[in-house]
Amino acid sequence: MHKAVVMFSGGLDSAIAVHLLKSQGLDVTALHFVLPFYAGLDKKPEQIQAYAEALGVPLRVEEEGEDFLEMIRDPKFGFGKNANPCVDCRIHRLTKAARIMEQEGAAFLATGEVVGQRPMSQKLYTLQQVEKAAGLKGKLLRPLSAKLLAPTEAETAGIVNRELLLDISGRSRAVQLAYSKKHGLIHSSPAGGCLLTNIETGARFNDLAAHNPQYSLIDFKLLAYGRHFRISPNYRIIISRDAEENTALEKIYAAALAPSQEPLPAPTSKSPQTTTPTRVFTQNIVQIYLRDVLGPVALGLGEPDNSELQFSAAAVVRFSKMRGADQVAVLINGAVNGSAVNLVFKVGAADEKALDEYRISSSNQKS
Repeated sequence: MHKAVVMFSGGLDSAIAVHLLKSQGLDVTALHFVLPFYAGLDKKPEQIQAYAEALGVPLRVEEEGEDFLEMIRDPKFGFGKNANPCVDCRIHRLTKAARIMEQEGAAFLATGEVVGQRPMSQKLYTLQQVEKAAGLKGKLLRPLSAKLLAPTEAETAGIVNRELLLDISGRSRAVQLAYSKKHGLIHSSPAGGCLLTNIETGARFNDLAAHNPQYSLIDFKLLAYGRHFRISPNYRIIISRDAEENTALEKIYAAALAPSQEPLPAPTSKSPQTTTPTRVFTQNIVQIYLRDVLGPVALGLGEPDNSELQFSAAAVVRFSKMRGADQVAVLINGAVNGSAVNLVFKVGAADEKALDEYRISSSNQKS
């Protein structure tokens, strides 16, 4: 039995791609990529797993990391309307998927792409360009639009029956929805694209790239969470909006300050012998939260002075149920410039007008 790897989002198009190939007797593996926003947070793609199980195929999950940042820092084909480097991202993922295809011993790679469905990455010319750039010419099958494209090696070799594939084009999902209903497929609802196409995420990304072009994976991950405020060119804070974001920010903070140990210099006759390593702080990050009651969690990144830390504490109070109190105890701990930070501020809520001026948003972007 021939094997195939299908890039799988759990959505309508990728579910149909899997079904079309599995229906021809192929051994299909669904490949799901996790954006850096959600990688490393112990978030299991349980819903994606459920969609793969409903189709009767194994799921392989790959988390994006530092190599994704290398791509997005300088995308060859540029960005879309916001922070979405769709063409470069597609090449990046297909290149990784090609290596996985070989690891899995698959004859070819397939996607749920449809000619003309997405304006930036799925024009006919762009599909051909991406395929070539990823080194997949002849090995990348797009089952939903296959009859509109040149036959792939899998089709000419008889591994896949081209006549049983589809000829869909354009943005309408009518044909896909009818196919899904006919075959009883289970999948997620059609979506508008990844988080990077969102205008507010784009504003956050632009602010980050302008102030810190060599942003870290942690910086990038935080674009997906909370309310963002630029307090100074060297300091910004992110305040959670709910309990789920509290958990995400706490995990990101813990990862940022994971113990980094550096041995002390070898003992000499002038210094006592010791085997205790030195704790080394490599991230400028602090965690901010109410001491005595539950409330939002915030992370501060950069090099704040004392007044900026105090304002950060007041900002957290503003978004808590204690916003009407005169003084609320707020803890700030973490590291700045290699030194540990452990502070308590007793503050009232920050001024709403000041917060609005600092807020990172599309409406506050400088033209």
